[in-house]
Amino acid sequence: MGLSSRLGPRPMCRDIPLQTTLRAPQLARPAKRRALIEPARLIKQHRSALVVAAAAGNLGDKESLVKADVGDPTDKLSSPSGTAPAVDAQPESLQGKPYPRAFVIRRLFVFVGIVIGYASYYLTRNSLTYTAPVMVSDPTLKMDITQIGSLTSLFPIAYGFSKFVSGVLGARTSPTLMLAGGLMATACVNLLFGAGNTLPWFLTFWAINGILQGFGGPCCARILTSWFATKERGTYWGMWNIAHNLGGFGAPILAGTAARYYGWKWGMWAPGLTGLAVGLILLFVVRDSPEQVGFPPVEVVEKAKPKEDGTEAPKESLLTLLVNNVLKNPFIWGMALTYFFIYVVRQGVTSWFVFYLIKAKGVADAGSAAFRVSGLELGGLFGSLLAGRISDALIARDPKGGNCGKRVQVVMAYTVGIAACLAAFYFTPASWPAVQWATVFLIGFFLYGPQMLIGLCGAELVGPESVGASEGFLGWVAYLGAANAGIPLSIIVKNYGWEAYFVALGVACFMALLLLAPMSNLKSYVQREAIKKNKLKLKAA
Repeated sequence: MGLSSRLGPRPMCRDIPLQTTLRAPQLARPAKRRALIEPARLIKQHRSALVVAAAAGNLGDKESLVKADVGDPTDKLSSPSGTAPAVDAQPESLQGKPYPRAFVIRRLFVFVGIVIGYASYYLTRNSLTYTAPVMVSDPTLKMDITQIGSLTSLFPIAYGFSKFVSGVLGARTSPTLMLAGGLMATACVNLLFGAGNTLPWFLTFWAINGILQGFGGPCCARILTSWFATKERGTYWGMWNIAHNLGGFGAPILAGTAARYYGWKWGMWAPGLTGLAVGLILLFVVRDSPEQVGFPPVEVVEKAKPKEDGTEAPKESLLTLLVNNVLKNPFIWGMALTYFFIYVVRQGVTSWFVFYLIKAKGVADAGSAAFRVSGLELGGLFGSLLAGRISDALIARDPKGGNCGKRVQVVMAYTVGIAACLAAFYFTPASWPAVQWATVFLIGFFLYGPQMLIGLCGAELVGPESVGASEGFLGWVAYLGAANAGIPLSIIVKNYGWEAYFVALGVACFMALLLLAPMSNLKSYVQREAIKKNKLKLKAA
């Protein structure tokens, strides 16, 4: 009987070098030192395969292995097909490759976390809206509508400024920590608001609430751009945008019900306690980027080149990032001014439609008028989802074209839809309540698509380190537009009538279209950097 038959079939060790398997019978000889060293060398050489094999089935085990292994982080990454890659062939990113199952599951947890997290910001933001009527009816507070108005006027000023500042300062801070910390802080402010009983107390804490609310949006934008590639970002950004609608839907149920049955204090405390609980959960569920849990990035982004002596180039200061990447970018200004006019229309619709139906159309009461405009948020939910899908489909059809330009084209089409539906609402008689509801639904559908896509374009026009600053700047300008839908539109209605009000909204739509037209072929930051890289390669060749 030959040696091979005595030893049995040779094991299938594809990853082990040929010379190793040929030397296997020599382990029976008394060369003890070699017998001890050889397995250790093989384990060290194929460590990445062992880590991937252990990690493939359990997400939690993967993260613990990543933390326990102090070697090169790329050793922990599985190939997109699920098999262990060669040691020297680790992928730079997941771009153009199928996503591993573990990555998809981990990303789903992150996405659900930021949706619920931002919806919870809306609970602590809108709590006063549904608690204020009970506060006015409380004889111990001695408050009237004018004092409530001072609170509601103070909030957007603080909120718009906060989005800008937090977006810039947050460029050097973990977005997960800012998202969760900001939510828990605004929750505590709601609790403290409910503990007071004087107007100065209420003004102080509601202004603080406005400042803290600005933390949510820019952080979610940074997390979304880190976890989702350009080809799918519009779809998921649109899905994340429903957090606005979820929070807007949940606020009257939670705050309004608590205030009605347990007093106005609980109208503030119930959202506050909910925000604290959700904030704690976010700390355990959400992560800043795929790299933080051992996965490659979803896209290749060119990093700053090292100096000639081989040392790393110093990081740009926050002010430099803001000025060079945001304020000196003409397309960011174009998006910001477009946002201004879109928010004039949005706030003009939400603030004045009920008054228009009562004063101009003769609707009997506020309850009936509120029902006719109740389709706005529902239409916005569907509109934002579809806008993201359409823009992604346009990019997939022409991947070499301008990605941001494709999204701008969708925004332009939606803006035309806004203007058409505003005209239809103006001419619809009050005796057709169902038609009025459907028209408002369509206004919401076309209005929330541009709101979502302009923010996405702002994130894609700058590098990863400037996403927060870009979103903060856009948000600040947008809320300046919202502020101009208050007193200016009220003056227009008072002096020139409701016809002039609708003309003003139509002019805002027209101005948005003028600003968008030059950007219909605009390329994203990733595309522009790829073009620069290719040009350098051609010059070098």
